Amino acid sequence: MTKLQSGRRQKLILASSAVCFASALALSGCTISAPEAVPTSSGDLAVKSDLLANHGLEGLGAAEVIERLDTMPVSNRPAGLQASVQPDAVVLSDTQQREARLPLPEDGMYVSIAPYKSQTHDCYFHSLTTCVGELGNTDVQVRLTSGSGEVLVDEVRKTYDNGFLGLWVPRDIDATLRISHAGQIGTASISTKNEDDPTCITNLRLA
Repeated sequence: MTKLQSGRRQKLILASSAVCFASALALSGCTISAPEAVPTSSGDLAVKSDLLANHGLEGLGAAEVIERLDTMPVSNRPAGLQASVQPDAVVLSDTQQREARLPLPEDGMYVSIAPYKSQTHDCYFHSLTTCVGELGNTDVQVRLTSGSGEVLVDEVRKTYDNGFLGLWVPRDIDATLRISHAGQIGTASISTKNEDDPTCITNLRLA
């Protein structure tokens, strides 16, 4: 095993077991372990259908589930549901030990970013139902530029109630994210080249 492979393996192990501690501002999250199996049998598909239906997500695909849960007011989040955004799928589970895996589109990866000024938390795979950032409902200028210099996003976005904003980023690229607010600027690197790339960016500090 190469040093790079070892490093990625260690990241995944840490991501699967990490617990995000709440700060004084009650920032929270984050990563949950993800089941590997994709439902294939009729029984598994029934469990998946029941899980989605019981949490108001029946008939929705991965992109729609992400949109519904990430933009939902924090006070309305469904109790007992975990939803982790992996590079290739959204993995859902609940207190009844039911699990479902919804594949992401092949041409894009969802990355969530929580810009902050003074308080943040560690995160690797974004949790749609537990992650909370510092700057909820805040207008920020977002600029995403690919490694080749192509501007992919350049507009004002409002962070969701959970303090995050979400971007669909083309696969197989490296990119630089720049966010500014009230004269303060922060940058972060994003990659969508690897199967274990992070989907949660919480190290972008505005200063």
